[in-house]
Amino acid sequence: MPYDIVVLIKQIPDLELIKVNQSTEEPITDGVPFKFENLSKNSVEAAVRIKEKNGGKITAVLFGNEKGTQVMKEAYAMGVDEGILITGYSENNPVLTAKVLAQKIKQLHYDLVILGNQSADSMSGMVAGLVATELNLPLLSNAVSIEVADKIVKVSTATEKDVIKSETTMPAVISVTQETNEPRFPPVLQIIKAGKKSISTEQSTVKIENTSKIISKKAPKSERKRLIFEDVDKGAQEVAKVLKEAMK
Repeated sequence: MPYDIVVLIKQIPDLELIKVNQSTEEPITDGVPFKFENLSKNSVEAAVRIKEKNGGKITAVLFGNEKGTQVMKEAYAMGVDEGILITGYSENNPVLTAKVLAQKIKQLHYDLVILGNQSADSMSGMVAGLVATELNLPLLSNAVSIEVADKIVKVSTATEKDVIKSETTMPAVISVTQETNEPRFPPVLQIIKAGKKSISTEQSTVKIENTSKIISKKAPKSERKRLIFEDVDKGAQEVAKVLKEAMK
């Protein structure tokens, strides 16, 4: 049975290239290139594996800026059929993000909505739950495996001690983790074809009142002392002493 899937992807600044302004102690993001967020790749991979096994269509939706076209082309190369880029993203506001994404999803035909359980830049972990709420759909979160059959989706979620299995009827929202799969590296031919595919671009029209305010963007100070102990026993004692002080 074929399933239509909406996969939500994200572009983020390349965090490894961000430097800190020594005078203001704030990160310098101007000129930093954007990249395909890792958990978005896991989301696309999960959707493509379902399509390969069952058939159907994958539509990727990205709420970002004009630089998101490159990210969308990477998603095409992995196996996405259609891409929708919504521009107007200007801040890390999960409530706004969820409303914009849900508004577009409601216009599409889908059986599943798949996205990452968080993103590397904001780490809020809120968007999946907010999107599910906006769509009034069940959320299966932090999935490490996904199985679909007869309009039923089953996922496994790993905790520190147990593996929890849950299921629901479609449509549903699923958030995935990095342990869900290993995203593929597309062959050259698929990358070339992806570069020629069109991307639907539209401007966000959703407006909400932002009740939060960013007080500071200063990078945390890192003050490390490097001590070398030739005497292992003495070194172990010093480490234990520091750990005891930290736990008080």
